[in-house]
Formats: sequence, C-alpha cells, structure tokens
Amino acid sequence: MITSELPVLQDSSNESGATDAVGLSMSISELEDPEVKGKKKRGRPGKQAQSANKKPRKTPVEKATGVARGRGKANGVAQHNGDGGDPVTLFEVVKLGKSAMQSVVDEWIESYKQDRDLALLDLINFFIQCSGCKGTVRIEMFRNMQNAEIIRKMTEEFDEDSGDYPLTMPGPLWKKFRYNFCEFISVLIRQCQYSIIYDEYMMDTVISLLTGLSDSQVRAFRHTSTLAAMKLMTALVNVALNLSIHQDNTQRQYEAERNKIAGKRANEKLELLLQKRKELQENQDEIENMMNSIFKGIFVHRYRDAIAEIRAICIEEIGVWMKMYSDAFLNDSYLKYVGWTLHDRQGEVRLKCLKALQNLYTNRELFPKLELFTNRFKDRIVSMTLDKEYDVAVEAIRLVTLILQGSEDALSNEDCENVYHLVYSAHRPVAVAAGEFLHRKLFSRHDPQAEEALAKRRGRSSPNGNLIRMLVLFFLESELHEHAAYLVDSLWESSQELLKDWECMTELLLEEPVQGEEVLSDRQESALIELTVCTIRQAAEAHPPVGRGTGKRVLTAKERKTQIDDKNKLTEHFIMALPMLLSKYQADSEKVANLLQIPQFFDLDVYSAGRMEKHLDALLKQMRLVVEKHIEMDVLEACSKTYSILCSEEYTIMNRVDIARSQLIDEMTDRFTHSVEELLQEAEEADDDDIYNVLSTLKRLTAFHNAHDLTRWDLFGNCYRLLKAGIEQGSMPEQIAVQALQCSHYSILWQLVKITEGAPSKDDLVALRRVVKSFLAVCQQCLSNVNTPVKEQAFMLLCDLLMIFSHQLTSGGREGLQPLVFNPDSTLQNELLNFVLDHVFIDQDDESQSMVEGDEEDEANKIEALHKRRNLLAAFCKLIIYDIVDMPAAADIFKHYMKYYNDYGDIIKETLSKTRQTDKILCAKTLILSLQQLFNELLQDQGPNLDRTSSHVSGIKELARRFALTFGLDQIKTREAVATLHKDGIEFAFKYQNPRGPEFPPVNLAFLEVLSEFSSKLIRQDKKTVHSYLEKFMSESMSERREDVWLPLISYRNSLLTGGDEDHMSVISGSSSKTGSVRSKKGRPPVHKKRIEEESSVEGSWLMRNDTLQTPGALQTPQLTSTVLRENRPAEHMPDPDSEPGSENDYVHNPQMQMSWLGQQKMEEVNRKDRTGMNYIKSRSNQGVRQTVRGLMEDDAEPIFEDVMMSSRGQLEDMNEEFEDTMVIDLPPSRNRRERAELRPDFFDSAAMIEDESGFSMPMF
Repeated sequence: MITSELPVLQDSSNESGATDAVGLSMSISELEDPEVKGKKKRGRPGKQAQSANKKPRKTPVEKATGVARGRGKANGVAQHNGDGGDPVTLFEVVKLGKSAMQSVVDEWIESYKQDRDLALLDLINFFIQCSGCKGTVRIEMFRNMQNAEIIRKMTEEFDEDSGDYPLTMPGPLWKKFRYNFCEFISVLIRQCQYSIIYDEYMMDTVISLLTGLSDSQVRAFRHTSTLAAMKLMTALVNVALNLSIHQDNTQRQYEAERNKIAGKRANEKLELLLQKRKELQENQDEIENMMNSIFKGIFVHRYRDAIAEIRAICIEEIGVWMKMYSDAFLNDSYLKYVGWTLHDRQGEVRLKCLKALQNLYTNRELFPKLELFTNRFKDRIVSMTLDKEYDVAVEAIRLVTLILQGSEDALSNEDCENVYHLVYSAHRPVAVAAGEFLHRKLFSRHDPQAEEALAKRRGRSSPNGNLIRMLVLFFLESELHEHAAYLVDSLWESSQELLKDWECMTELLLEEPVQGEEVLSDRQESALIELTVCTIRQAAEAHPPVGRGTGKRVLTAKERKTQIDDKNKLTEHFIMALPMLLSKYQADSEKVANLLQIPQFFDLDVYSAGRMEKHLDALLKQMRLVVEKHIEMDVLEACSKTYSILCSEEYTIMNRVDIARSQLIDEMTDRFTHSVEELLQEAEEADDDDIYNVLSTLKRLTAFHNAHDLTRWDLFGNCYRLLKAGIEQGSMPEQIAVQALQCSHYSILWQLVKITEGAPSKDDLVALRRVVKSFLAVCQQCLSNVNTPVKEQAFMLLCDLLMIFSHQLTSGGREGLQPLVFNPDSTLQNELLNFVLDHVFIDQDDESQSMVEGDEEDEANKIEALHKRRNLLAAFCKLIIYDIVDMPAAADIFKHYMKYYNDYGDIIKETLSKTRQTDKILCAKTLILSLQQLFNELLQDQGPNLDRTSSHVSGIKELARRFALTFGLDQIKTREAVATLHKDGIEFAFKYQNPRGPEFPPVNLAFLEVLSEFSSKLIRQDKKTVHSYLEKFMSESMSERREDVWLPLISYRNSLLTGGDEDHMSVISGSSSKTGSVRSKKGRPPVHKKRIEEESSVEGSWLMRNDTLQTPGALQTPQLTSTVLRENRPAEHMPDPDSEPGSENDYVHNPQMQMSWLGQQKMEEVNRKDRTGMNYIKSRSNQGVRQTVRGLMEDDAEPIFEDVMMSSRGQLEDMNEEFEDTMVIDLPPSRNRRERAELRPDFFDSAAMIEDESGFSMPMF
C-alpha cells in the first residue's frame, strides 16, 4: 500500500531494482539486464549480482554527458554545470531536449537497477527543480527525513522575489520543456510497465512525493506536481488498458485449450496460462491501487484548486482517461466532475471541460453511457453557447452540434432556437459554429438521391430547391432582414455547395411553380433575392462582411483560385439571367435595388471574351427602363454605381456603355431644363405635375452626379436658379430645394477634381471661386429657411465646403489653388454656431413631441434623429479642430459637456483633446469662457444672491472638475495654460463691483469657488504667483471678511496657499494606507513615490468631495474583486472554514503571509484554535448555494472556487472516509470474468450530491 511518506530505505547494496517478468514482452533496457530473466518474488528487492571487476553503470545523466559517476555529484546528487557546458542534471537534460526521451528513460532505468536510491534521488530532484525550486534533496535527507519535512525544507529554498517557475515562464524553450516534461513521465511508465512499477518501491516513492507536493501551499509545487501526477495517471490508465487486453487474450487461450479433448489438451500449457492470468490479475490490482492513490490523493482535491491552470489540467486529463479506457472511467462517478466544472468561473477551465466532452461525444458508441450525463447537464451546455468568453461559446456550440448528431431527440426545439440566432453574431467563429449547427439540423437530414429524383420529376435541374426554400423561411422567421450577409457568411463554410447553387435560385425566381410546388410569396421572393446577392458578394470578394473580422486578409493560392472560379461561374450565369430577372421584377423597387448590385461582382471581361454583347445590351436596356420608372434613391444609386463600374476604362465594353449612359443623361437633362423653365414661369401657380416633373428628374440627375462627372451638362446653373427663386419667393418645395443643394454640391466637387488633376488657368480658378462663393451665400441664406430638412442640408454642405476650401487646400505643393481658399467671416461663424445650439442641444421632451406615435416606430425615429444631430455637431466641431472657425466658439459647445454627456460626450471630449493639441493656452481660455457663460446664465436666472448649495452651482463645479481632469498628470506641460486659466477666472470674478458698495462682495465672486477646482493643477511656484495676482484685486477689508458670502474667496485662497510638502505628504500617507497593504507578486514596492505625488495632485482636490454631482461617466472607485472580499461576510472577522492555513488565498491577498514557511507554520497553530469544524458544503445554506451558481455570462459572477487549499486533510477526513466506499477505482472485469462486478451509487442523484463533500455545493438540476 502506498503511504503518504517516503519509505525508510535499506542498504542499497543488498537490494536490486530488478523484479519478475510476467511472461509479456519487456522493455529493451530490461531485456538487456541478465538478472531480470531470473524468477523472483514480485515486489521484493533481490541481491545485486554485479561482478567485482565490472565497472559500475552510469546514470542516464552521466551517459548523456560523459561525466564519471563520482564527478559532478555531491552526496550522491547531480550538480549543475556552472561552466555552461553540457547538462549535468535530469532537469537540464529534459529541458534542453537534445536527447531522445526514450534513451534518457532507458539510461535512468539502468541506473535504477544499479542503485535505486540514487536513481530515485535523481528523479525526486527532477520534480523539485521542475517546480523552479533552487534547493536540492541530498541523500541524507532522502534516507532520514519524512516527506513533509523534505517539502518544508524545499519550500524555504524558494526565491520569494519571483513568482515564475518553468511551467509559467514564457518563450519557446519553456514551452518545449513542458512538452518534454510530460513526455518523460509517459515514457518512464511505458518503459517500466512490465516489472519496475510493481516493485512496491519506485511508484510508492513517486506517488507519495507528488501527493505531498500537490498539497503544498506553494503554487509552483502544486502546479508542477499536479501536472506530473495527472500525466502519471494517464500513463497508468494506458497500462491498465493493455493489461485488460492481455487478460482477455489469456482467457480466450485458456478456454480454447480447456475445451480440447483430453488427448490433445496440454496440461502444462493450461498451468502456464493459469499462472499468467493470476499474474495479470495481481498486476491489475497493483495498478488499481496506484490509480486510486493518485485519484483520491490528488485529483479530487486539485480539480477545484484556486488556480485555474491546475483545475484545467485535472479536467483535461480525466477527459483523456474516459476516452482511453471508457469501460472503467466513462460512468457517472467520473463524469460528474466534468459536469460540475462546467460552472467554473474561469473560461480556460470551462473550455477544457467542453473539449473533453467533445472527444467523448465524437464516438457514437459511447452515447448510451453519456445519456444520463446529457439529460442532467444539457441545459448548462446549451446556456454556455452564450458564454462571455467567445472561445468557450464556440466550443459549446460544437458540443451541442455533436449531441445533435448523436441523438436528435436530445435537444428540444427551444434548445435549438437558442443556437439558431447565433448565426447573426458579430463574432465570426461563434457564427460559423452556429452555422454548422444550423446546417446539421436543417440541411443534412435530407436524402440527396430522393431530392434529385424529385427535382427531375418536376423538371428542375437542381435538387436543392426545397433546401433553399427552407433557408428562405428560416431567414424570414428570424426577422433580421438587414443581416442576410451575416447569415450567408455563417453558413458559407458548412453549406457552400448549397449557397453557390445560383441556377436553382434563379429557377425558383423565374420559372412558374410546377405541380406539387408551393408558390413563393412576395416576401419570400424579396428574401431569396437578398440572399442571392449576399452569396454572390461572398463568393466574389472572398472575405466576411463588414463587422466580422479585422479586415481583408491575404488569400492563399487555393482560396484565390476558388475565388476566380466562382467569379467566372456567377458571371457566366447571371450575364444571361439578370436581364430576365430585372424584366420580371421591374416594378418592385426593393427587388430591383438588390438585383442591380449583381453586375458589380462580374468579371466584365467575359462579355467580350464570350461574345456576349447582346446580353450586355439587354442589361443596359433594362437598366434604362428602371431609371425611367423609379425615383427611389436606393434604386437610382444602385443604377448609378452599376453604370460607373460598367464604364471602367480597363474594359473593352466601356464605349458601348458610355454611349448608352450619355444618351440617358442627355434625355434627363433636356427634360430637367424644360421642366425647370415651366416651373419658374408659372411660379406660385405651378401645379403638382410641374413640381413632380422637376423633382423626379432632379433626383435621377443628383444620383448619377454622385458617381459620374456631369459638369459638361452644366446642371449647376438650373439648380442655382431654383435655389434663388426659392429664397426670393419663399415657396420652393423642400424636396426640390434639398436635391438642388445636393446636386450643386456635387457639381462644385467635380469641378474641383478637374482643376486639381490638371493644370488650371487663372480663368478656371476665378470661375470656380465665383461658383463656390455664390453657392456658399445661398447655403447661408437657406439656414433661415422654414423647412428643417433644407436648413440641415444647407448646414452640412456649408461645413463640408468650408472644410474642403480651407487653408489646407494649398498644402502638398498646391499653392496655386490659393484663390480658392475661403475663410468664414464672423457672421457666418455665428450663424453656424446658432444653428448647432438650436438644432443639436435640444431637450428630449421637445424632441419626443415631434415624433410620430407608436412605440417601436417612435424609438427608431428617436435613434435616427439622434444620429442626425450627432452628424451636425461633428461637422461643426471639425471646423473648430482644423482652425476654420475660431476656437472661442467652442465654449458654447463645451458648456454642454455634462448635460448632454450620453448623447455627445465622446464628440465634445475629442474636440477638447484636439483643440488642446492645437493651442493649449487658447484652449484653456475657451474652457474658462464656457464656465463663465454658464455662471452668467445662472446669475440671470437666480439673481446676484446665488444659492451655492443648489444643483445648478454643483453642476458647474462638476463640469469644472471634469475640465481639470482633462489636463492630465504632467503639470509642466500644462503649466502656462493652467496659469492663464486662473488669471482669466480671477479677472472675471472681480470684473463687476457690487452696486451696493465696496463692503459687499463683487457680483461674480462666487465664481472663485468654481475656479478652485483647477487649483490642484498648479505647481507650487505658480500657486504663489496666482495668489499674488489675486491679492492685487483684493482690498484689505476683503481679506478680513469671514461672512458666508465671502466663503468663495476664502476657499479659493486656501486652495492656493496649501499644496506644500505637508499637503503632499498627507495625500501620500493616505494613499499608502490603502496601497501599502498590497504587495505585488514579485515583491516590488507597491507604488512609486513620484507616481503617488503626481496622482495626488489630481485626487487631492476632489477625492473627499461630498457635493459633487453624479453624472454619466463619473469616475468611480474601482471595486475590489478579491475572492475573499467578495464574500457576503467580512473576510477579516470570519475565516473561511475550508481554507487551509497558509493557503495561497492568504499568500496572495495578505502580504504578511509572504514570509518564511516556518513563520507560516506558527501562524497555522494560532489559526487552528479559532477554526470551526464546518465543512465546505454544510457551511452554506441552499439559498447561498443558488446565489453562488450564477450565470457565467455575468461579469460580476460569484466565484465557484473560493478555497486555495481545499485538500487539507484535517478538514476533509469525512470526505476521504466516504471515498473509501464510493470512489475506489475498480477496473471492469474482462469479458469472460464475472467477479468484482458491483453496483455503484448514482452520483447524479441530488441526495448523493449533498453527501459527497468532494463536489461543489450546488444543485445539479
């Protein structure tokens, strides 16, 4: 039996590591030893038969390095080669990985046979050094000290200044070390599986050591030993599986021999087979004993360790055991650990659970054994598809897909619907995984041969008709019509063959339904056309839609070839089909707008290469008809863009398309000129037909002017005439005015493009300047129009043109364009500012009154209106940022920062940041000006006797505090700006004397209370300077006044007089009291003194403020997320009854515990006296349990794992007693062996859950 301590060693000269063989194939290293061939009693050391003249065998390290046995060792322990030469320890050999792992293990086995004490000492030091410990176990310690004493000694050897150890160190070397470390353990057991592991010495020692280390308070020991133990267990499971196979084979041989007739039966062979079966059975009992020791001593404690990496290791390996040896491990007794850990609060652990389960559900033969687990934990797995960790959500969806493949009845319709909607997720891996699930559920259950036969009977060329109908129905039922591109992208990898069946889609749209087919409704036709266009775009562009992915990635050669083939295929098909589709759906604007996008993805060379000009003519004819029939902007813009692409100069069809386009524009221009003349002549007598003729033609020309240069048709003249007439007469319909403004704007931009690309003459510049000047004047006049759409359009165009024709036009070597530069005068700037104040900063009540009735429509209109107002504000702020509008105009914007923070806070903050970069001093003056404006408004409302405790005053002070925070921590850079701000503020406060006499405070004196918010941003020298400047405005009587009305002056003076060393030290001491108790993991000082002084300058003036206004985005005190502090009870006064003394929970969160191990042991004894005997589960009520197991989708979820050392033997005696009865690993009997088959308790029973204290305290269902 394996004990918890190292066995007392005997003289190694009288013992041998060689043990008996069991009649099976042996490892190479063991066969080479002639002493192994002799039959000995298993598990007992034998005599060494080494000849006197034979040289002693070298250790594996010595063989690898060529070092003699006595060299490089001290007291039998290999030492590190300080010269940087070859590795001289087993740890270094494994770390470097230069030798094959099997040869390293074989050499260690040889050394074990020669002197097992020294070989085991090498192995023990290997585990110690792999943990990052610099200590070394010596032969005297090995022989005379117990396990706990050795671990305690090694704990004291740890470097307290570093929290790194090999398993956590970054870099390829340590990543390779982890792999080599695991491989070494696996190969060691594989090479020793036929004799050495049964000697009751080597495995006892290793398992005892790993059990002790896994129970250590030191994370490095716990992490390393747990990984080693789990890999050791995995190797033993493989050995047990091989033993089971050999047992079955031996039993079959025995039965076959025994069933022979008496004359042919070989009794000697029967006896040998019986003896072999007995030995195999004994070996299996030994393996079961070892696995029980590892499982009960390490796994059941470490699978809920406080460190996520340790929990992940345990769950990953138990998944390997269940897959490798499902007969023994794939049952409720072990599956429950994976099910419980699905609730882990760390994503990496939940991820390991899901991957372990995926490996099980992949095997269809295991589904019967997983049926109970599926029923109990299906809801949790489905809910994890919404996990806040995207990687976890992806794996959860894949697991649900595997469950669906194994059993369609396992998932309810509600479960499936929870996964369906994830195809619209913005995170592409989640959406693709959901697309795979959707494909499996909807599209993979059909019989392709039956579908093909049905299609032939109906005269269809493609068998996918029903599947495409099903896709359309799914899209419509999801009610997310604007996300068709997302749906297509989600299904692209799993259903690509279906989505590229454009022939079938065209058949459904063009051909009449045959007998047995349902007619597509109008909504279904629209949805199918939209999906078709999205599949075409996905195939042609070969990258996800906007919003998914980080951008276009470089395609591989295979992907590029697929893209080219798909583009050719869709072009050849739709060149012929598109004119027919346009002809059928010509009257439907929504369908036509989508269909007109298809030519944008064509390979246009196919027209000329395939001699398909007649199809091009048919397309142009249909497009012309569409333009003549529709005036919807989305249809016209799609037409305009398609004409633009077809007119590309790189294609030979350009001339043919250009002729058709020019003819269309000529007709529309003539019609527009004629209708404008009629409208202007009739003036106020114009009827609706005249207005419609002008508006419809103007809309078409504006849409085309956006993508085409129509300057040779001189559309600006007629548009300008319409605008002037509207201004003079005041009766122009708003839609005509809006379109005329937009068309004139396009005309100006195209003229500018021609001038910048060529060598313009002076006459060209003068002509363009005249046009721009006249248009700016018209736009300025339109700002006073009664129609809001006209005013908004004029404002946006004014901002755009002022930006384009600003001083930046001449940069980049374009000095010749200086005549085109326009600078807005003060009148225009004021009109723009007033427009912003009137149309952007409006109350929500005013806005809501103008909305239409209906909740959903009203909400959509509110969002659209807010978006429009944000665009208006952003357009004006750009003029301020680029110094086109004077910066003081921003004061009227900045003063609304707090009131409209939710709507425009980001825009105003960015404007403030950019203006400060342009001119710090002017920006500071603008800030103080905005505060002065608010203060003046307050004086006008409340009069000279301000209530300084009112919410309005507090709001101004809060805004000042926010402005102060924007200056940052570097007081040297902002020194001059802050000083200027104080100067302007002081002048404003004393600007007007009180009309009642000098003994009364100045009218604006209360402004000093607002100004004091900026005092913390002054350096000490400047505080004295500002104070001196303040005294120039003060009379002697003012400094002596103490009435309430003089408090602003008193508080401001105090804010300038304080701030010396005493002030700084008080802040530092306050900070130190909070931060000094938290020590970093590597033992660094908590906070640098200089950093605290800088932060104190920001925090000191407002940290203890009681009258600050709570506003959106206000700085909040960060919430502590320590596991201990998040308990419902005070951690300082109620110790966790399950936490082991000296646990890592204390080690991390309590710096006083970061001391030597002996000091911690003394504190343990004190803490034990106060410890209650309550166990982990019974200490919490059922209500508290339910609060603990909250959804992992919440950011503030309670931690499931609260104890660092949950394996304290003093606290888990009851658990261990119960495990003796319920958790003994009992390998299943061979198929012909009926003994030892016993019933197990149902570990998914809720009653068993409460009794089993090794699990989480949570309800199972």
